[in-house]
Parts: sequence; C-alpha cells; structure tokens
Amino acid sequence: MISRRFLAFVAVSGFAAAANFGSRIAFSQVLPYVPAIVAAFCIGLSTAFVLNRRLVFRDSTQPVHRQALWFTLVNLFALVQTIAVSLLLARHVLPAIGVLEHADTIAHAAGVATPVLTSFFAHKYLSFR
Repeated sequence: MISRRFLAFVAVSGFAAAANFGSRIAFSQVLPYVPAIVAAFCIGLSTAFVLNRRLVFRDSTQPVHRQALWFTLVNLFALVQTIAVSLLLARHVLPAIGVLEHADTIAHAAGVATPVLTSFFAHKYLSFR
C-alpha cells in the first residue's frame, strides 16, 4: 500500500520538479545545458526543502540545519543522477532513435523524474528522521 506521506512527497516533488524544469528552460536562454541544469536544481532544491519540511515531514525531530545538510547531500546525489540520465538521453539515446527536436527538454524531464524513489527514502531516513 502506498503511504499518504509518499503521495504527499510525490506531490511536493512534482511541484518542485516543475519549478526546476521551468527554470532550466529559462536558464538555458543564457547558460549552456549542464550549467542551466545545475542552476535550475538550486531553484528546485530550495522549493522542495521548504515544502517537504512544512507539508510532508512535519514531525521530524532533527534540527533545521541538520535537515538542510542531509537534504542537500541527498539532492546532490539526485543531481548526479539527473545530469547522467539527461546527458545520456539527450546526447545518445534520443538522437539514436531519431528524436532531435526538443531532445534536451525531453531528456531533462526524464532526468528530473529519475531520483524520486531513492530521494524519498533518503529524506525519510536521513534528512527528516
């Protein structure tokens, strides 16, 4: 059975991912692809931390600075996953199957979605325990 907390995490993550995704498109107007992903990650990270702390993991007994530290570390791992998947898809997989138009956007959407499950458990047991 899927827990209410996991569903709330997915909803909050979806909102933060939208902030991440949308800001990446904006950052791509002035930055190369990977730096735009990293800048957008910072927007998504900030959004996700505030919303997770207030809406999903309200009962955490960790001090805020410890929550923020673990949250950042977990999300740095997620950033590596996001960049790896985004680059693999945008530079290799999508062109190989003939998808050339909007390949960066499609790849980034898949990359952002990749770490949802690993992030939930890491935040549950590390960031907001």
